[in-house]
Amino acid sequence: MNQSVSKATLGRLPMYLSYLKSIPTKEVTNISAASIAEALNLHPVQVRKDLALISEGGKPKTGYVAENLLRDLEKFLGYNNVNCAVIVGVGHLGQALMSYEGFSQYGLKIVATFDVKDTLIDKEIHGKKVFSIDKIPYLCPRLCANIGIITVPAEAAQSVCDKLVEAGIRAIWNFAPVILNVPEGILVQNENMAASLAVLSNHLSETMNKS
Repeated sequence: MNQSVSKATLGRLPMYLSYLKSIPTKEVTNISAASIAEALNLHPVQVRKDLALISEGGKPKTGYVAENLLRDLEKFLGYNNVNCAVIVGVGHLGQALMSYEGFSQYGLKIVATFDVKDTLIDKEIHGKKVFSIDKIPYLCPRLCANIGIITVPAEAAQSVCDKLVEAGIRAIWNFAPVILNVPEGILVQNENMAASLAVLSNHLSETMNKS
């Protein structure tokens, strides 16, 4: 089984996992790649290739044991391990992420939050204490945090990123609208909401022009 997958495949795997979690596995013992493809409006050949990369349980005609496939997906994606993360930037977006309870389903635990505003420091928001950004070098290693979530303005993002990397953070989830420079070996996942909105707006424009 080849554990090296493309970004496109990696982006689809959580969709399969979410679908499997949405169906009653006690009632659906076996499931095929074709049925998953139909439910998610994907091509069955693509789904079959994706699943073959992460699970050896598929059989002709019977497909996969649903419970085993779910477990294989969680294991491959690392959702059955707890990854500790910190959030830097406790504005509206940061607080929205702090309040999101669904992260636990994906093995992510927010262990600390940081900000520069004196009015926020030492406050508890959504059950999480806000620390001064100056404490990043001390708290990240102590809390075994390996993921840093950046929700600060663009002009502050690189500085925050540098602090996180120096504190031992190995992966950055960046919500700031800026390209970050990081050392080799540090993974950056950018969430560019402006780009996503542009895609949606363009699609709406084309659709409305056709009608």
